[in-house]
Amino acid sequence: QVQLVESGGGLVQAGGSLRLSCAASGRTFSKYSMGWFRQAPGKEREFVAAISWTGGTTDYTDSVKGRFTISRDNAKDTVYLQMNSLKPEDTAVYSCAAGQYPYIRIDGFGSWGQGTQVTVSS
Repeated sequence: QVQLVESGGGLVQAGGSLRLSCAASGRTFSKYSMGWFRQAPGKEREFVAAISWTGGTTDYTDSVKGRFTISRDNAKDTVYLQMNSLKPEDTAVYSCAAGQYPYIRIDGFGSWGQGTQVTVSS
């Protein structure tokens, strides 16, 4: 059973930046894809970004392309989400997710962390 612990959330003004981290344990991190999802109040959880097992392939939802960057450090069993040019509509609880495959499948995430709150003020 994989365990995921996120950190790095907080309150930031519009236009600012945050870097989220997710430390994984409980399985061989480097063999699987990883992802980030978010859930805003009153809304369903949505996909944000994903990265393949080697980091060679990434995918983003359209609303964050050019502003967010997902990366991973397989030596540290950690995945990151660098968020720049933040907007109030990015406000949500951000959770990392463990993929069930080496490659990216948006429907292939089976475990999520508890999440970290990101609040962007206008």
